[in-house]
Amino acid sequence: MMTATKKRLKIVAAASFSLLLVVYLYRAISASTAIVPAGGVAVGVGRLSRPIEEEQQGQWPPTEDAVQRSLQNAYEAHSSLIKEQRAELLRTKEQLAQLEEQIRSLQTSTPRKYPKVKYLNYKNRKRILITGGAGFVGSHLVDDLMIQGHEVIVVDNFFTGRKRNVAHWLGHENFELIHHDIVNPLFIEIDEIYHLASPASPPHYMYNPVKTIKTNTMGTINVLGLAKRVMAKVLIASTSEVYGDPTVHPQPETYWGHVNPIGPRACYDEGKRVSETLSYAYAKQEKVQVRVARIFNTYGPRMHMNDGRVVSNFILQALRNETITVYGNGRQTRSFQYVSDLVDGMIALMASNYTQPVNLGNPVEQSIEEFAQIIKQLVGGPSMIKQTKAVEDDPQRRKPDITRARHYLKWEPKVPLEKGLRQTISYFRNELARSDRFQESSNKYFDSPDLQRGRL
Repeated sequence: MMTATKKRLKIVAAASFSLLLVVYLYRAISASTAIVPAGGVAVGVGRLSRPIEEEQQGQWPPTEDAVQRSLQNAYEAHSSLIKEQRAELLRTKEQLAQLEEQIRSLQTSTPRKYPKVKYLNYKNRKRILITGGAGFVGSHLVDDLMIQGHEVIVVDNFFTGRKRNVAHWLGHENFELIHHDIVNPLFIEIDEIYHLASPASPPHYMYNPVKTIKTNTMGTINVLGLAKRVMAKVLIASTSEVYGDPTVHPQPETYWGHVNPIGPRACYDEGKRVSETLSYAYAKQEKVQVRVARIFNTYGPRMHMNDGRVVSNFILQALRNETITVYGNGRQTRSFQYVSDLVDGMIALMASNYTQPVNLGNPVEQSIEEFAQIIKQLVGGPSMIKQTKAVEDDPQRRKPDITRARHYLKWEPKVPLEKGLRQTISYFRNELARSDRFQESSNKYFDSPDLQRGRL
């Protein structure tokens, strides 16, 4: 298979080179078709074509003047040369069109390279729907399930998700991408559903709080209704935000939370709480198989650069040599897990028979100020750390009790914080370089004289 692919790639390369050569010859011949008669005025092919055709209808009048005969002979020679060059141009155009068609055919027939996937027969292969599958966590979940050999259908409205997060699977026979907002009903045949659709960072979910609530209520109703119709198992991606600003530390799944129902974060906090309520109502009334994952702070590659969360903020500020801003006194705590650990936990929860909510997070607690120091040390540079005004309703302590996950799922985080942060910093560094290249190209385009004239 690889040998055939290499041969096709060589053919494409050879054809591309031939195409470039033909284009060069075509331009060279076009440039040479302008001739200069004895009078010193350049005459092109189109301007000479009519006199040539007219002279073909009759002969030159007889003359004894040697100079005139010489000019007639030169004109006839030039006319003959132009006719030959016109014929050559027509043949070149035909060959060029044929080469372009051959290259297009070869490009379409050459298979794309995908990550290796396991083969599963129809009994073991599942059709899995991931809502919000083009987002940060969803795209990593897509990778794992695809590599396991399952058929994966991603549904995303691309509010915070990005197509390029899953672009490496486009065209694969086991992958399908649907541009759809789950607030509207979806009719599809599937075996399992991972419901991840919802903005998860404060700037994103506070940008349109009504939409956030609708996604976590109406969207969840649509997902649970679909699961009921096709008898699919559902995993609801809930959040540690259901605990609000907790009065119990660390937070077990039995803790009911301490949430401000009308605060700036309520659209997300209460939306997720209602999502859990709906899930267990469908499980009790309609016998839908439900799993609920309460996800704590997660980081890793493909995070949105401007999502406003601690990890992305600190890394970007350090990479840009800007001041690292800590909201409040910096003593508030978080626990950070790497995205691959979260994905492993979600897949384990879906495969389990445990139906109660399960915390998925890292029980190692870090203060925000300590975390800023770690980022500064890993990135390097002259950035200073500065405290700013505290954010309203910002939880002061956040640490999961993962006893249930350890006992029922045999799961706990494995990736050390420093290792995961190095991977994330590398990703953000590449994203910044990519953004700078696009910005430079954009500036060149908008500053071009042709565009300025076009605007006038």
